[in-house]
Amino acid sequence: MMENVHLAPETDEDDLYSGYNDYNPTYDTEELENDTAFQQAVKTSHGRRPPITAKIPSTAVARPVATGCGSKTSLASSMGRPMTGAIQDGVTRPMTAVRAAGFTKAALRGSAFDPLGQSRGPAPPLEARNEDSPEEKIRQLEKKVNELVEESCIANSCGDLKLALEKAKDAGRKERVLVRQREQVTSPENINLDLTYSVLFNLASQYSANEMYPEALNTYQVIVKNKMFSNAGRLKVNMGNIYLKQRNYSKAIKFYRMALDQIPSVHKEMRIKIMQNIGVTFIKTGQYSDAINSFEHIMSVAPNLKAGFNLILSYFAVGDREKMKKAFQKLIAVPLETDEDGKYISPNDDPHTNLVIEAIKNDHLRQMERERKAMAEKYIMTAAKLIAPVIETSFAVGYDWCVEVVKASQYVELANDLEINKAIMYLRQKDFNQAVETLKMFEKKDSSVKSAAATNLSFLYYLENEFSQASSYADLAVNSDRYNPSALTNKGNTVFANGDYEKAAEFYKEALRNDSSCTEALYNIGLTCKKLNRLDEALDCFLKLHAILRNSAQVLYQIANIYELMEDPNQAMEWLMQLISVVPTDSRALSKLGGLYDSEGDKSQAFQYYYESYRYFPSNIEVIEWLGAYYIDTQFCEKAIQYFERASLIQPTQVKWQLMVASCFRRSAQWI
Repeated sequence: MMENVHLAPETDEDDLYSGYNDYNPTYDTEELENDTAFQQAVKTSHGRRPPITAKIPSTAVARPVATGCGSKTSLASSMGRPMTGAIQDGVTRPMTAVRAAGFTKAALRGSAFDPLGQSRGPAPPLEARNEDSPEEKIRQLEKKVNELVEESCIANSCGDLKLALEKAKDAGRKERVLVRQREQVTSPENINLDLTYSVLFNLASQYSANEMYPEALNTYQVIVKNKMFSNAGRLKVNMGNIYLKQRNYSKAIKFYRMALDQIPSVHKEMRIKIMQNIGVTFIKTGQYSDAINSFEHIMSVAPNLKAGFNLILSYFAVGDREKMKKAFQKLIAVPLETDEDGKYISPNDDPHTNLVIEAIKNDHLRQMERERKAMAEKYIMTAAKLIAPVIETSFAVGYDWCVEVVKASQYVELANDLEINKAIMYLRQKDFNQAVETLKMFEKKDSSVKSAAATNLSFLYYLENEFSQASSYADLAVNSDRYNPSALTNKGNTVFANGDYEKAAEFYKEALRNDSSCTEALYNIGLTCKKLNRLDEALDCFLKLHAILRNSAQVLYQIANIYELMEDPNQAMEWLMQLISVVPTDSRALSKLGGLYDSEGDKSQAFQYYYESYRYFPSNIEVIEWLGAYYIDTQFCEKAIQYFERASLIQPTQVKWQLMVASCFRRSAQWI
């Protein structure tokens, strides 16, 4: 409350400035020449200081007062004051009650400045710490607990989750011992609650990291239920995350909402993240309407890319076309909060400035900006691919709508990628003409887009065996972007189809130099070396490719085939066994393995693989003929009849199959 202050009017009796002009004439040094008593004291021995018999140490003296006639005397003598105790002890006392820190008049006379008093002798030793005292033991134990918590966190960051959990448990045990010792020595109010909280929180985190979810939940419950821990309710977010990992979605939503209720509205970012978790949990439970409410609230308060993408997924799940369009527009409008590339362009030719700009271009902040932009482009492209086929009457119209929206946003460069995806969608629907027409629209675009479109056109014409058109578009792609590995690979394919294997290998190698991860170029180099009968080089290429693509059936078959050409059947059979483990129903690989065992004289193993091949593909004439001959050799002619009859059905014009059936009947009757 405000107090009432009353101001009284001024009067002559209560003058605020009364007494300011009053002064003691004793201190008036300007009229000393007219002071008879003072002049008499100066001219005679009256009032002079007596001679000093004992030598006084050089210490601070009283400040002199200047007289009108130029002589100097102490204020004490001029005022007739007796000597103070400080002067009698040999140390002159200054005028003020507080002595200056080390600055005395004696210092002006030649003594060293000594503010710490070191010239007076060494300082008294500090009191020795008693290591056996209870306070010191508690202090050391507390230090050890802090060290264990820190070591646990470091081990977790290094990936050693087991060691991190052990350190966290050890810290918990020592912290309980510390609490008991504190209770014995001091009052309960002096217990370090911050240390207890950090120990329990770290222990719960390490339990969760080691997927020991029940133990983590119990530890979090200990923290949450303790009323002495302030703001512990927000840890219910962590408990909700654990329930989400356990797929207990109802409890996860419950704990997320409890945490949301206990977090104040000023912490907007934390509340948005919790609501996003609630929305994701609703999506997992199939409650799309509730998820839509959560994500719509987020996009209206603090829009972000993840919430916008999840909102599109939710609308897609319920099939709301108009809401999908609005959500896509909201996703496009989310600010990226990254600097433009023009900021890093050097305004002059100063080499030092250029070096600084080059360093800024590749610093961690710039890398983070690139990652954020790449993530935004990924979300937008995925959302466009998802909704384009369903928001309009046809996917082409839907793609056109998405392209127009993207062109009017900050992601203009994504419009060309959407057009190329539209052409790929035409390919998936086997509409080659529309795909070609769509890709031909990019012939007048910039170099990168033109190269991508020409690469796809070259591939399409190559699939249709129109090698001249494929070669021309491959040349266009290479000329637009010489460092495009896909364009170089397609150009090599067109040359390979014309039989010029040496030149094709040059294009493949150039593509591999531009992009070492271009597995297509490496595979084609192996095929080229195989055509040129350079089996060692081909084997080396395919073995390198196998190190990259561990379970590629084509690579495994090529390695086995090269070992077969190198007349190493054991290695060939070993690689074919790996191939069968990847594709156990491949009848061609099974028949090939059966043929290798047959060439080695192992008829039983050969029969096993030939029979498996026949079971998966009963129309292979070579396999049927081998099985029929095998049964004839083992004198089971009645079993061989069914194979030759099947062969006669496959090749009815071949007379030999009927003759083989008749021969089998004759032999079986003879044996009977």
